[in-house]
Amino acid sequence: MSDAKADETADGGESTFTVIVAALANLGIAVAKAVAGLISGSSAMLSEAAHSVADTVTEVMLLTALKRSGKPADEDHPLGYGPERYIWAMLASIATFVGGAVFSIYDGVHTLVAGEELGDPLVSYIVLAVAFLLEGYSLRTGVKQVRREASRLRVPDTYYLRHTPDTAVKAVVMEDSAALIGLLLAAGGLLGGQLSGSGVWDGIASCLIGLLLVYVAWVLGRSNAQLLIGRPLPEAVRSGVREELLSVPHIVEVLELTTLIQGPDEILIAAKIDFRDMATAAEVEWACEEAEDQLRERFPSVRRVYLDPTPGQAQRLRHSER
Repeated sequence: MSDAKADETADGGESTFTVIVAALANLGIAVAKAVAGLISGSSAMLSEAAHSVADTVTEVMLLTALKRSGKPADEDHPLGYGPERYIWAMLASIATFVGGAVFSIYDGVHTLVAGEELGDPLVSYIVLAVAFLLEGYSLRTGVKQVRREASRLRVPDTYYLRHTPDTAVKAVVMEDSAALIGLLLAAGGLLGGQLSGSGVWDGIASCLIGLLLVYVAWVLGRSNAQLLIGRPLPEAVRSGVREELLSVPHIVEVLELTTLIQGPDEILIAAKIDFRDMATAAEVEWACEEAEDQLRERFPSVRRVYLDPTPGQAQRLRHSER
């Protein structure tokens, strides 16, 4: 197995582990929150239960995405199945919106309008504390992967998280971060209701949890939509691709460069290249081979390179004059 392939397999396995940790944590938390919400009568706790259920469904979809997108290219799909992960990730963001945000806002508004009977909040506090620890561990797993990948690519952690095509890890980090904030909001709603004797604070907390989930769903949905439509490499990386191409003997100019992210470890590069006028056909062929090797060495995620020998502007001008 080549080093690039080994790195790809390791990254895919790490993403799968990160998602599995998050799924198991959210499944247990969802049950505990639902029981605590029913005992305490807290709408914020029930909203948090819906939040955890939505997160669990999201992680199941992300696992499906990781499995299906890893299938090798075949005759029917010559460029592979990489983009399929973004379809499932898009569905996961919709699940977050429908399963978590809509229920939370509805339950919060209902509580504000109709009021609620406050029960014993002790069980809810205990569940929130345990959930905070579990969500924190899940978030720590995702953040460790983000830091490792950002360090490998020599970019800031926040930049990597914002631009990474690995939407599984991005979803886990964002959803776990939102979960921790949601837990604090739920605790605030319980405390406010306990001190004031009113369910208004609980309803407000539920609405805020819903709005938080709307934001998470919107960010993840937009990110996956961009990758489904077709997102190029960042400008700095495109400059590096041009630099590598121009360093190859017999290549004079890069007339047109197209890059496409097909998956976290799948990049397609296509370029129109102006070769030296006196270069032989054999020299052009070997220059293409060398260019591909250099690109793969510098950017291990490059999977497909297509170079099109194209006359430059000076050659076109001379040809038109003749």
